[in-house]
Amino acid sequence: MHTETKQPWNWMLFPFSSVKTSPYGVFAATVGHGVYEIDGAQNWDKLGTGLPDTASIYRLQLHHDRLHACTSTGLYEWMGEHWEKDGLALPCHQYKRIGGACYAATDDGIWIRTGSKWGQLCCEGKRVYDFLNLPQYVIVGHDSGISLYDRFMDEWAHFELHRSVTSLAVYRGHLIGATDQGELLVGDKKGQFERIQFGGKYIFSVASQNGDTYACTDQGLYKLAYIADRLILLSVQVGFPVTDVDHRGDKLYLATLFQGIRTFDL
Repeated sequence: MHTETKQPWNWMLFPFSSVKTSPYGVFAATVGHGVYEIDGAQNWDKLGTGLPDTASIYRLQLHHDRLHACTSTGLYEWMGEHWEKDGLALPCHQYKRIGGACYAATDDGIWIRTGSKWGQLCCEGKRVYDFLNLPQYVIVGHDSGISLYDRFMDEWAHFELHRSVTSLAVYRGHLIGATDQGELLVGDKKGQFERIQFGGKYIFSVASQNGDTYACTDQGLYKLAYIADRLILLSVQVGFPVTDVDHRGDKLYLATLFQGIRTFDL
């Protein structure tokens, strides 16, 4: 059942790991304190029933109003009054529904479900953190680098980068990633990757929102931009660590470590 609290927007200063918006409210995952829904009246409801207290929540995903939590104890779906395990007990880092199939990035590769059962799809033995499904390619970020599947050639290419690639996006045709060392990974479209550190910033993740690509860092939220063929970070909201970002309408919603859930007008 829900535990309702009526408090100002920033009352809960838990460290937040993920944020997702819907037309009806905002969902936010905390580090060690569960998942909350914030409605339009700024009421906080803890969505706790069925989710283990020990579960670390890595990401939230929202597809067709169906909320999923990727956690250290598996994949869960919110059923309206309680969480229900979605048939996958492996630690799960990412979940996407594409067409009629569901895909999950786990500690043992990518798994797929087209009916009622999950089956392993690829990258067996790899801890997969994120993946992109593009028209020609499937791009996978895992515990030793990046793997790329070319649909036209029916071939895999593996790039061992001696880094875990924890987050992926595409910016102006370039593959962009975040590593477990806090670096920004930038592909040159020829199979080579450059690791960039921006003035000591630690990059938690990258995300594409509303046509822009953002870097969530320990110093704030930044937008990627090219100036004279040089990739730079433009400050959007700085002064506190930002772990995730989502948008609704003309607002960005930021998950932060020490400042709750913040908003920014576009």
